[in-house]
Amino acid sequence: MTLPSPGQEVAPAAAPERSQNGRVHGEPWPTRAPLALRPLVGLPMFAALGFREYRLVWGAQFGNSMGIAMDQVARGWLMYDLTGSTVELGLVAGVRMLPGLLLSPIAGVMADRSNRKVQLIVAQVLNAILNFVLAALILDHRVATWHVYVTGLAVAIVQVFEIPARQSMIAETVDRARLTNAIGLNSVAWNVSMSLGPAAAGALIATVGPGWSYVVQGVIYAFSTVWTIQLRVGARVEGARSPTGSILAGMIDGWRYIARHPVIRGGMTMVMLVALFGLSFATLLPAVARDELRVGASGQGLLATALGLGALASAFVVAGQGDRFPKGPVMLIGGALLAVAETAFGLSADFGLSMVLMVVIGACSVTCTVLINTVLQRHAEPEIRGRVMSMYQQSQVALTLGGILAGALAAAIGSPHTIALMGLACLAGVAVVGVGMPSVRGIRQ
Repeated sequence: MTLPSPGQEVAPAAAPERSQNGRVHGEPWPTRAPLALRPLVGLPMFAALGFREYRLVWGAQFGNSMGIAMDQVARGWLMYDLTGSTVELGLVAGVRMLPGLLLSPIAGVMADRSNRKVQLIVAQVLNAILNFVLAALILDHRVATWHVYVTGLAVAIVQVFEIPARQSMIAETVDRARLTNAIGLNSVAWNVSMSLGPAAAGALIATVGPGWSYVVQGVIYAFSTVWTIQLRVGARVEGARSPTGSILAGMIDGWRYIARHPVIRGGMTMVMLVALFGLSFATLLPAVARDELRVGASGQGLLATALGLGALASAFVVAGQGDRFPKGPVMLIGGALLAVAETAFGLSADFGLSMVLMVVIGACSVTCTVLINTVLQRHAEPEIRGRVMSMYQQSQVALTLGGILAGALAAAIGSPHTIALMGLACLAGVAVVGVGMPSVRGIRQ
């Protein structure tokens, strides 16, 4: 791919060539859905499921999300059962964040240079193996603390390489008219799995032990692999790699592309703002529930549930109606409303009001991030889409850094003032993007 020379602004992409029926040449056609899905596919909210390749990607995505959600509960429970240490409980979670920080750019280059389908299959097979290995160690009563750390780190590394490959394939599985719907349905899968996965892991741990939870997780990854093998998309994009190009050169090319493409630069700025200042306050929910709202652990659970319900409801709305929205203005409005609700949550002393605000925050966060994801995938050239999505993945690192910042500030000025301050910082950032990046305001598709 030829990147612009230094200082050169990226011109908007040319309008796609369309046939007489309005379809973009080379885009996939909807296929005949299985009988059980045909009533759903007829609804705008589930239109993307009319594409065979997307159904396979979506099924594998749901399976992987379930595995991630189950692992978060099972690994934490296992570590605490082995050590009784809250410090090690935090460390095992922290170790899993390192690969995202260090390896995401490399994973993005690999997604653009290699066969994305193969990269995804390898990642899922490794995930299944790692889960089965840990299950065997637990069931054989030979599991040690270092096993939990090593397998957790390995799983995190695998997931870093899996995510950009999967994300960059979505645009290849549906036509442009249904891309927002497809990404919205992916968000539905994620939010549903984040609710069902922990419950499933908890039930398995309580009845048959953590070892069998990891057996089930391995089976889920195996099914995801079978679905991915059936895909007919995801090959390496021609022109994405020069014969002598290094990994480092590919990373630098990706960063330059993002920096010089006004729409992608604006979308990336928005998602980092939302992660760093808009959502990281959730780290302080235990302190707010216990010390400010006086509702204890059960109240904390209800607050988290309200956040999830808002996110899930918004995902369904965006999946069904997202392409009717002018994406740039709605991204900005969603970010601004999230920031206002976050500020109000920090100042709220009423549990009922706080619950309502959490629903609003969840809804606005998904509206904003799903539209950003759509914009990035729609505007990024196919041969660099993996690198763009790997940078989008870095928002998880920003979320972690925001949580660390929130904890440090709360120790100095208290949780309510910290949350309110971060909400105001998010609002100020959104205002700067809205005023200083006219290309974002102008995004319609």
